[in-house]
Formats: sequence, structure tokens, C-alpha cells
Amino acid sequence: MTTTAELRNWAGNVSFGAEHLRRPQTVEQLQEVVGASSRIRALGSGHSFNRIADTTGDLVTVADLDATIEIDSATSTVLVGAGVRYGELGGALEHQGLALANLGSLPHITVGGATSTGTHGSGIGNRCLADQVVGIEMVRADGELVSVAAGDPAFGGSVLALGALGVTTRLRLSVKPSFQIRQDVWLDADLDAVLDDIDAVLGAGYSVSLFTEWHDRDRLDQIWIKGLADAPLVDGTRWGARPAAEAHHPIAGADASTATQQLGVPGPWIARLPHFRLEFTPSSGEEQQSEFFVAREHAAAAIAALRELELHPALMVCEVRTIAADDLWISPFHQRDTVALHFTWVDDDELVRPVVRQVEAALAGFDVRPHWGKVFEMAPDVVRAHYPRMDEFRALAAAHDPQRKFGNDFLESFVYD
Repeated sequence: MTTTAELRNWAGNVSFGAEHLRRPQTVEQLQEVVGASSRIRALGSGHSFNRIADTTGDLVTVADLDATIEIDSATSTVLVGAGVRYGELGGALEHQGLALANLGSLPHITVGGATSTGTHGSGIGNRCLADQVVGIEMVRADGELVSVAAGDPAFGGSVLALGALGVTTRLRLSVKPSFQIRQDVWLDADLDAVLDDIDAVLGAGYSVSLFTEWHDRDRLDQIWIKGLADAPLVDGTRWGARPAAEAHHPIAGADASTATQQLGVPGPWIARLPHFRLEFTPSSGEEQQSEFFVAREHAAAAIAALRELELHPALMVCEVRTIAADDLWISPFHQRDTVALHFTWVDDDELVRPVVRQVEAALAGFDVRPHWGKVFEMAPDVVRAHYPRMDEFRALAAAHDPQRKFGNDFLESFVYD
């Protein structure tokens, strides 16, 4: 099946150059499509905000392939189709008393798309979602179906690969016993108190997010603490905050019914670790997003640098999260415990681009890395310099795709020689 209507990303800020979206129904059909194509890119849920998924050829989705979810209790893993959404996978795992170690803020994103671009949740002990993968199956440029497992010398470059190696069909993820989380929201914290105690704030729960709209530079609007249900409660008054008496959305005034259960009510990991519920669209789109990563040791200084900027009227909300270091070759968290500085912007290039450049300049002294799938202005040579194993990744991509069938302008700029 082929779709020919105009294709846009989820937020609507990118119109893809592809004329067709191929929708194979089987892996065999996918192999035929890829093998016969001269230029093709895989499209996940469309939750990227730059042209990383764009192509002058065809786009292809695995959404219509078999939605595999096969649990292997003997190895504590699950085999899952790349087009399965995390919310669907999480529900199936929870039904069997199992869990993933962490989730992103949206349960709506697909496993294949999220792992390939460095999607993450939060928590000082939690790595990005790609680090949960222990095996991957993909269709290479020649149409061959190949598998790579943890322990293979090339595995560190094969999962978080920006779509440069092939079209992912299935992944095997590590699972653990299910666990309960309670989510408490604290409001109007004193920013100086937070910055003076930043390690304790960011480590106050299993997963912690800080939100601010930067209208008041002395105040942090919200602290979301997702703590293990049996862990001691954290008292946010130590940072001058007050407990929320009702549910909150990260953006003031937005409908809080789309957010996951708060007010300290314990519930399963799948219903608390994401910020938003699977049954609701988290927002109406019409936005852009940027995210920048610095070493966690610079968290207080980096947040203080943002405090000095004038981000309005472009900014909707800023979020701060943490990610533990990994060894994936082109991961933004490669060998570095990280603090993530996330920005949701209005959908207006003329407002957003200059402010993004201001943010990048303010963070430049902290050896900042951008999110691969979001809006940034950093020069290609500056981005590439952060990845000591980029040459190995290029060689791996060349072995899988010598004609750069999966390539596009983004990869030409930021990855290829």
C-alpha cells in the first residue's frame, strides 16, 4: 500500500520532500520495497522536529507489519515490532507483571523510531531507551534481513543509528519485574534554593522533571517527582515549594486531564513514568522542540545561564531531565552522565531560530550536544566533534548501505564524510 497525500511530521512544522509513503504489510514486502528503491527513509511516529527523517526518495513505515510482542521469561526479554508504540508494549508487559526500566514522556512514540534517535526519559540512574535494546533486526539496503545482538562488536553502533543502517523491523528489549510509582508535583520552588541543592533535587525520585516557563526568573514553576511507591516521601518545602492540590499540565493553563495520575496516587510504571496518557493526544501540535545536553556536573551552572536569557515570545515551556551515561557510539549521552535542557517553542521559525542560537551560545561553554531529532543551529563540525566513535559508525553505515540509499541532507551534514 502507498500513500501519496502531503506528508508532514506530528507537529506540522516539517513537510517531507518524499512523494510517497510506502506501507508494506509483511517483512518480505518491506525487503522488496527497500531492495528496489534508490533512495528511502524509515518514518516512525513523526515525532522529530527537524529533517532527520526527510528524503528525496520514498518514506516507508513499518506500522502495518505484524505488531509482535513476544515475552521470553527465560532471558527476561521481549521481542517487539519496531512500529509498536511504547504505551501498547507497556500495557502488554504490565499484564504479565513485567516492566521496562524507563519510558519517555510520551507513550505514543514507536519503539523503532525512539531508539534510533536517542529518545530518553529521566532519572539519574536511567539510561536512554536505546540502551534497553539487546538485539535488533533490520532490512539492509540490499533488501537482506539481518540481526545484530548485544556482544557483537558492531552492536554499539547498530541501535541508535539515525536510520542510516537500515529499516528496523523488530527489537529485543530487556525487561524487569513490574514496579509501582507515585507522582508528586511541587509548585513555585525558589530557583536559588534548587540550584544550591541541584543534585538532591534531580535525585529526589526514580524520575524527576523540572518545568519552568521563565516568566519569573527567581522561581521554578513545577517539580515532578516520580518516586518508587515504597520509597520515603520527599518534602519539596526544603526548596521553598508547595505541594500541588490538583493535577497539573507542564504548560500552565493546558488541560491537565491528558497528564498521567498525580497527587501521590501509586500506580504501575506504565501509567506514571510518561508525562501523558496514551488515550489522549498530549497537545495539538503546532509547536517546535529543541533539546540540549550537558554533563550533569554542570546542571546548576547551565540552568543559571538560561535564567539570563529572554526566551519569550518563542518559549512555551522549558523542562530539565537527567540521563545516565551509555556506550552507544553516537548517543548524545555517550560516556557522560547528562542533564537535558528541553524547550517547547511556538511554531514560528522567525521567532524560534534566533532564540535557539542564543541558547546554544549560552551553553557553548558546557560542551553542549544537541538532540539529533530536534531543532538546533549548531555547525556540523561542532556536532561531529562530540562523537569519538563517529568514524567507526561511518564505516558501519558504509558496510550496510554503500550507496547511501538511506541517506539524506541531514546525514550528509552531520554524519557522512
